[in-house]
Amino acid sequence: MPSLQTALPPELANNVLRLYRECLRRAKYIGHRQHNTELVVDMVRQQFKKNMHETDPEKIQKFKDDAARGLINHILYESEQLSGRKFNKSPKAA
Repeated sequence: MPSLQTALPPELANNVLRLYRECLRRAKYIGHRQHNTELVVDMVRQQFKKNMHETDPEKIQKFKDDAARGLINHILYESEQLSGRKFNKSPKAA
């Protein structure tokens, strides 16, 4: 299965620290809009801390893909809100 990280800029997808920082930025943004910043940021921190000592490259890749998926989903959600249109989750067969 190809990595979801290809949808993100390589400088973000290939660097766990940058991915973490971007997740925290998004968490602060979401939390601010929903008035629960501390809770959302803490959830992101807990997930990264829980897995910070993982050494299995496949598991690390899965964790990075999960984080990338969360970022992509939020970007799509915000785009839908701004544009007023829905984006398809998967293309329909022709």
